[in-house]
Amino acid sequence: MAEDEKSGEPVKDKNELEIMKELVDELYNFRDCYFETHGVEEAGRKQSDVAKEIEKTLKKLEEKEDHFKHKAEFLLQKGRCLNVAPDFSAAAEECLARAVKLEPGLVDGWNTLGEQYWKKGDLIGAKNCFTGALQQSKNKVSLRNLSMVLRQLPAADSTAHAKQVMESVDMARQAVQLDVTDGTSWYILGNANVSLFFSCGQNPQLSQQALSAYAQSEKVDRAASCYPELHFNRSTLFQYEEMFSSALGGYSRAAELDPGWEEPLEREKQLLEYLRKVTELLQNKGKVKARRLRTMLSNLSTSALGPCSSPEFRSPTGRVGSLEPRTLSSLTQGHNAGVAALGKVVFSLASEGRMAFTFGMVDSEETCIVVMVYNTADSWGVLIGDTVVIPEPQVKRNSITHKDESFDFRSIRVDSPLLLIVNGKKQNVQSQLAASVSYKPLSE
Repeated sequence: MAEDEKSGEPVKDKNELEIMKELVDELYNFRDCYFETHGVEEAGRKQSDVAKEIEKTLKKLEEKEDHFKHKAEFLLQKGRCLNVAPDFSAAAEECLARAVKLEPGLVDGWNTLGEQYWKKGDLIGAKNCFTGALQQSKNKVSLRNLSMVLRQLPAADSTAHAKQVMESVDMARQAVQLDVTDGTSWYILGNANVSLFFSCGQNPQLSQQALSAYAQSEKVDRAASCYPELHFNRSTLFQYEEMFSSALGGYSRAAELDPGWEEPLEREKQLLEYLRKVTELLQNKGKVKARRLRTMLSNLSTSALGPCSSPEFRSPTGRVGSLEPRTLSSLTQGHNAGVAALGKVVFSLASEGRMAFTFGMVDSEETCIVVMVYNTADSWGVLIGDTVVIPEPQVKRNSITHKDESFDFRSIRVDSPLLLIVNGKKQNVQSQLAASVSYKPLSE
């Protein structure tokens, strides 16, 4: 009988440790699914509510500490509990380091310790933990965390960085393949594709893959649609793709979900200010006086086409042959093959916080259009009075509504200053610089 009681002790311990794990799992669920039980108007309370739940869970764990403090599983759950907070915790690091020392095969221990190193800013330490966990067992958490770390690690040069980003996409893809119903893995794949898009030639297919991954994240996991970072990062891509209504809506939603995070509100404000400025300058043709405008336009002639008038001219699409000058009003929406837009610069806006160097151009009919030039070096720009030729222009009609404001204007998108002819000359290679964007990795 006494023997039975002894053998029952480990079973009791195991049950208690399972109960502790369930407690900590509930804590993660409370944080990650907060908006399933709370309205968005309570977003400002989320951080303090989560902190209170951490305290409650920690108290319950500490009641059992004397009995379990040398058990790896207990140390893991205590470390996981402390890891729910967004910032680094030395106590969490200590618990998790002890847990994996006691039980080196503890995959959750290595993953959570890696997240603590990440929060501390020790990216190499984080990478080693996630790699070590993968050596124990292939799992989605290590793969997607490694995907994030690889994108953040400094690289020797742009080639090395591109290689890291490609490896990061591969890790994120593998995480998704292990569980296609995990919204966090889809979200991290979206971020990896955004990085790949900006570091490897801005292939539109990569942009589409990122947007699809974000959409899938929301589809398979209701909690994902409440990640402020998802809305913010997707809006960064929307803005670059000139999907301005979607970008504004996303920044606004990110700010609602995390009122303490200032950047989404700042981006929304900046973009609205940019659109107001662009529409105002368009309407009054950059405030250039009528007489000066007539003088500027009087010397606008087809000789300004420069290399575009040559039968050997190779357009951005690979078409060979001279381009026919067209008025802005005659350009159709989308790609205008075989033609060139020609005009005088009447205003310009630097690209700070706007992703594109923007200028206004007026043609011989005094029609004004906005031109957005991407991937420009800081030193590049055009001046009022410059003559600009845009080969095979890509024209877009922008109809934007956000909150109580509306904007409606036509624009031309130019993906590189190297595609422009300014004052009869092609632009030199130093005028181009690949765009970079900042996005926020998910705090896990």
